[in-house]
Amino acid sequence: MAGEEPAGTEAERITANGLDTALLSRILVTWFGLVAVGFTGALVGGNTSGPPQFVAYLVTTLLSVAVLLYNVDRLVAARTG
Repeated sequence: MAGEEPAGTEAERITANGLDTALLSRILVTWFGLVAVGFTGALVGGNTSGPPQFVAYLVTTLLSVAVLLYNVDRLVAARTG
C-alpha cells in the first residue's frame, strides 16, 4: 500500500538506508538544543549579578548536560529496538 513503512525495526531501516539520517537529525536537534540553552543562560547570566548569576550558570550547565544525555538516550533507544 502507498505510504506504508518498510518492514523491519527502525535500526534495520537505518542500517539499510546507508546514510544514517536518524543520527544526522539527532545531531542537529542536539546542537539546536544546546545553542538555545546556552544563549538563554548567557542572557539570564548577563542580566544578573552575584548569587543569581552563579545559579544561572549552574542551571545552564545542568540543562546542557540534560539535553545531551536525552538525545544520546534517544539514539540508543532507536538502535536497540
